[in-house]
Amino acid sequence: MTKDWSIDLEHGDYEPNISLVIKDGLRAIEETARGCYANLVTPENFGNPSHYLAEAISQKYESSVSYQFIDHCGCGGYVFRVWKK
Repeated sequence: MTKDWSIDLEHGDYEPNISLVIKDGLRAIEETARGCYANLVTPENFGNPSHYLAEAISQKYESSVSYQFIDHCGCGGYVFRVWKK
């Protein structure tokens, strides 16, 4: 993506599968162009994504990205924003 965007990792197969949330979240970051960000919208039932996404992102991307927990979104899940440097 050559623009800022959001990906819904919140419903369907994602809801019971934290491994799939992490896998597709990392893939979304990969697909994001440098200088842009991806909002990863995650299921409510896994809690704050800082507790499980941050470590996976740091291990894979080290200092080539930055990230921030944004908020609990109106749809019930959480928004975790990742900027590609």
